[in-house]
Amino acid sequence: MTDLFEALLEAPGLAAHLPALRENPRRWLVTGAAGFIGSNLVEALLRLDQQVVGLDNFATGHQRNLDELLAAVGPERAARFGLITGDIRDARTCAEACAGVDVVLHQAALGSVPRSIADPLISHEVNVTGFVQMLDAARQAGVTRFVYAASSSTYGDEPNLPKREERIGNPLSPYAVTKLVNELYAAVYARSYGFKAIGLRYFNVFGPRQDPHGPYAAVIPRWVDAMLDGENITINGDGETSRDFCFAANAVQANLLAALAPDEVQGEVFNVAVGERTTLNQLFELLQDGLQRHGRNALGEAVYGPFRAGDVRHSEADIGKAATFLGYAPTHDIKAGIEEALPWYLEQAASKRD
Repeated sequence: MTDLFEALLEAPGLAAHLPALRENPRRWLVTGAAGFIGSNLVEALLRLDQQVVGLDNFATGHQRNLDELLAAVGPERAARFGLITGDIRDARTCAEACAGVDVVLHQAALGSVPRSIADPLISHEVNVTGFVQMLDAARQAGVTRFVYAASSSTYGDEPNLPKREERIGNPLSPYAVTKLVNELYAAVYARSYGFKAIGLRYFNVFGPRQDPHGPYAAVIPRWVDAMLDGENITINGDGETSRDFCFAANAVQANLLAALAPDEVQGEVFNVAVGERTTLNQLFELLQDGLQRHGRNALGEAVYGPFRAGDVRHSEADIGKAATFLGYAPTHDIKAGIEEALPWYLEQAASKRD
């Protein structure tokens, strides 16, 4: 993740905070630490010489992500990391994890719209009950900053583009409901207890350590893996469905900015994206071109299937609020993000075949 970390240092809004952060390290809790975004957050924090506690039950996270990041930061920084293996649905585990912590970056969740449609109860248990357990544990522990992963799925059937934080529609999946409920609970905790949490509505985040396998794998790593195997790519619908794809460095930047933001910004919700739309047809071409630049021919072809239940047709974020109040400025558009992510995907594919 060296390049990803270097991109963070180039983000103007964050660079201003880094000297003080290094001079006065904090103790951070990252839930979902063995996951895709969580492991990138842990690595960034360790590279910034912070103390980090990770919490994960490994339902969707992987030990290999932790092993990779700890090897990357070196033994001295790795010694500043401690892992709690446990579940956010358990109050005692949440209390243990929050003890002595200054900042919580809450990433743990069960993602995927199709997963939530297949099993809405488990999505509710993890994403709602687990969220409230963690939120309340942080409140009782006196945590000073709580940043949580919200979702663009909250916009539901709201038809306007770009998506602005103050306009949401009806949720289109159980997953979307769970993420909306997170925002409602965060708002109630602010009003009832004065405990303010910042929500980050992620738009299709991708990058290193994103698992390409399993029935609920995200589109970019899944397609890359299939292309390298010479398989055809099934595109849901006509391929003109569009998304605002956001590279992991942008999500890490937003988390750190939110955690370091002044008191008057706490309690808000912000879009985390690039502010551009890419169709699935365009994404297919971008990945093929990227693999060819890396000397790999993607032999599979695009085939079209039915539209997927619960999917939003188009998604594009207005990132003006995050820019104004957090100083957020994405360092990668989709092309730059794919170019940076592909070497990791290729390395993983090679190790799978060895």
